[in-house]
Amino acid sequence: MATQADLSFGIDVGGSGVKGGIVDLSTGEMTHYRLKIETPHPATPEAVVSTIAKIVDQADWDGPVGVTLPCVVTGGVARTAANVDKAWIGTDARALISEALGGRAVAVLNDADAAGLAEDKYGAGKEVEGVVILATFGTGIGSALLNRGVLVPNTEFGHMEVDGMEAEHRAAASIKTKKNLSFEQWAEEVSLVLSRYEALLWPDLFIAGGGISRDSETWIPLLTNRTPVVPATLENTAGIVGAAMAAQIGITP
Repeated sequence: MATQADLSFGIDVGGSGVKGGIVDLSTGEMTHYRLKIETPHPATPEAVVSTIAKIVDQADWDGPVGVTLPCVVTGGVARTAANVDKAWIGTDARALISEALGGRAVAVLNDADAAGLAEDKYGAGKEVEGVVILATFGTGIGSALLNRGVLVPNTEFGHMEVDGMEAEHRAAASIKTKKNLSFEQWAEEVSLVLSRYEALLWPDLFIAGGGISRDSETWIPLLTNRTPVVPATLENTAGIVGAAMAAQIGITP
């Protein structure tokens, strides 16, 4: 049974929904059902923070809170904005959320970084001692880089140039749909992108996330890059779990 010290709270802010809940960090599992409220539109800082406060209030949680944003985050400040209002850029997200929650401790980090933390400790990377890269294939390519459980934040590998194009313009799941690529054709592009990542970073494992990872049995065997690739396992809870981890240890890049 989880002790109070094992419990933490995470919130994952996405383009369609703001999701949160209490996590037992001794297991990486949520202790109750996941709370979800639709992301407000426009998703301005004030509107999203109000939604975060509602979820925390619904859960009757009074401790520190970890929050993911679809943004690069440095020093608690959002530096980019994807799938949320551009007004987030330059906003001190940590201070704003903390104020809305009565001044309690808040950790804020990039959504892919949070998912990477969770997958590395509790999910597909939990048996791996070395360098793990999470790559989420969706509208773009999100990324997280960890070495022995330590996060290198805000990697943004989806924007790395690969043979004259951004990686995500080659191998995002949205490109497969837009160009009507077969899994074989798309896997060729993914292999090219991953081979560039591994040439620079020499990871021990790639974890593939995003909705298309549900079809991993179809396309992962088609990949030709050197490093093993496995599908993410935590699915919709990864961001919440990673945010809860960040809250417990006070991570805010």
